[in-house]
Amino acid sequence: MAKQMQFRKLFALGLVLVAAFSGLGYRLVDLQVMRHDELSEKAESNTRREFVFAPRRGDILDVKGNVLATSTFAKTVCADPSLMNEKQADIVARAIAPLLQVDDRVLFKRLATRTRLNDRGETNLVQYVRIKQRVPMETWDKIQSVMTNLNFGEDEKKLTKTEQGAYRALRQKGVFAENFPIRVYPNQSLAAHILGFAQTEDAEINSNVVSEIVGTDGIEKTMDEKLAGVAGWRLTEADQRGRELVSLRNQNLEARDGLNVVLTIDSVIQNFVEKALADAMEKHSPVSASGIVIRPKTGEILAMATVPTFDPNNPGASSAEARRNRVITDVVEPGSTFKIVVVSGALNDRVVGLNDMFDCEHGHFAYAGRVLHDHEPYDNLSVESIITKSSNIGAAKIGLKLGEDRLYNYITSYGFGSRTGLPLPGEVPGIVHPVKSWSKVSVAQIPMGQGIAVTRLQMLMAMCAIANDGVLMHPMLVNRLEDRNGNTVVRYSPQAVRRTTDEASAKLTVEALKTVVSKDGTAPKAALEHYTVAGKTGTAQKVEGGAYVRKYVASFIGFFPADNPELCISIVLDDPKEGYYGGQVAGPIFKEIAERSANYLNIKPDIDDSTPQPSVIAQADRSNKPASRTQ
Repeated sequence: MAKQMQFRKLFALGLVLVAAFSGLGYRLVDLQVMRHDELSEKAESNTRREFVFAPRRGDILDVKGNVLATSTFAKTVCADPSLMNEKQADIVARAIAPLLQVDDRVLFKRLATRTRLNDRGETNLVQYVRIKQRVPMETWDKIQSVMTNLNFGEDEKKLTKTEQGAYRALRQKGVFAENFPIRVYPNQSLAAHILGFAQTEDAEINSNVVSEIVGTDGIEKTMDEKLAGVAGWRLTEADQRGRELVSLRNQNLEARDGLNVVLTIDSVIQNFVEKALADAMEKHSPVSASGIVIRPKTGEILAMATVPTFDPNNPGASSAEARRNRVITDVVEPGSTFKIVVVSGALNDRVVGLNDMFDCEHGHFAYAGRVLHDHEPYDNLSVESIITKSSNIGAAKIGLKLGEDRLYNYITSYGFGSRTGLPLPGEVPGIVHPVKSWSKVSVAQIPMGQGIAVTRLQMLMAMCAIANDGVLMHPMLVNRLEDRNGNTVVRYSPQAVRRTTDEASAKLTVEALKTVVSKDGTAPKAALEHYTVAGKTGTAQKVEGGAYVRKYVASFIGFFPADNPELCISIVLDDPKEGYYGGQVAGPIFKEIAERSANYLNIKPDIDDSTPQPSVIAQADRSNKPASRTQ
């Protein structure tokens, strides 16, 4: 009987051991096989640390290396609510809220302990909240000082080591800061419409949220990929205390900083233009004023501005109208500046010569059921004088002689109806209707700058083509790309688009354009003392609601020295209130910018100081009588 009892006990013990080992085996299979991937991932997440490093955004520089846009860091103040109880959160909120200029009650709610569900449905304490971005370094230094010396109302010497450690962690890690990249434009509004602006946004990189600067407008947007750079990261393992074990580091990729974009813009000349336009706004009260300075032989833009303008450091403070780059986004009828197209084309086709005469009908010319007008009652004028006097009727008759198809071909050859390809967002192609859509009067109206709409940049590039012996150039705004050490990575070269006329025809057109700034021309106020100027005025009547109204766009586009041009300058004023003829209001602005730029660039004069110039001696004044016509 006793042996039977022992046998039963041994059997029961054996069953227990078998069951225990079976359970243990099942558990091992479950952990090692069935849940291997899940537990491996969880183990890695406990020991693996991933650090993402945002790259530094490249700078934007002018052609001389002056900084126009750069990046710096402010602080994003954050907190770990899991390190503080309700009482401690209230003390912290009251202490730092005045420094952050936020309501302490709102801040207390942000610091209150709370939980969240992770992807697996597990409840975890929230350990990270953002309190405020763009906090200056000096403010963050004050917050650190306050947190280090913060009194929580207890005699911490009497607390246990664990409790003392908790307070130490609260002071050191309860409120912390991250670098917050911001874009800075040290010259405020200088070249604002070229630079555009950038904003700081959160981006998720490998499940890490990183603040990065993103281009929103202007060069910041079109060159964003070059400026942005590439993020880096470091993947490490840590011990049980969370300390990084550098020896086990298995990945380390340094961030690659963005490239610097060096523009063709010269900030000195850009400043000349912006100051002159600001003065013009005060004097003439136009809706807007625009100015561009370009090297006609290369297409390099040295300055481009439009006012009203804005400060890219705070673009939201200005209206969308002020942020719009009217040089490439707005189209207007060009008025008499467009006469260069029909005259140069007719000269190129040899259908006219500079001395050919045209009857200008005493200022009234009936054609195709419409009456075309001149601003003065001219009789017979040569082709050169049609440019000198800016005769609409003369230009119309040249257009008739050239013909619809040839006129259209020259219009498109000069680039009208197509975008110039300037690396800025928002450029429009203008409005050029095909010949089949023209009315009977179009062939006479278009040569005088009506029935067609162009951008300010398109009109300037056409004038540059004439100055460049008939070769149309691509406008250049970016000179090169550099790395952080100033080494050139990419250099951009001038590019010709096409030949618009032969060299001889372009030179004949230049000869006619020289007379515009003479005492007999429409822009004597644009003449320079030491340089021969070739240019053309424009006084285009505006169209509103499909009808011409008594509002005008005044312009002057000119280049100098005329026979070997270094600079071509466009000035456009939209609806000036004090005078509206292009020669009167835009010509003097051209002269101011040209003289200052020539002196700055040390351009060699082509006029002998000892020779009196008629265009300088006499200044022609024109009356401000209303006119439904162009000059």
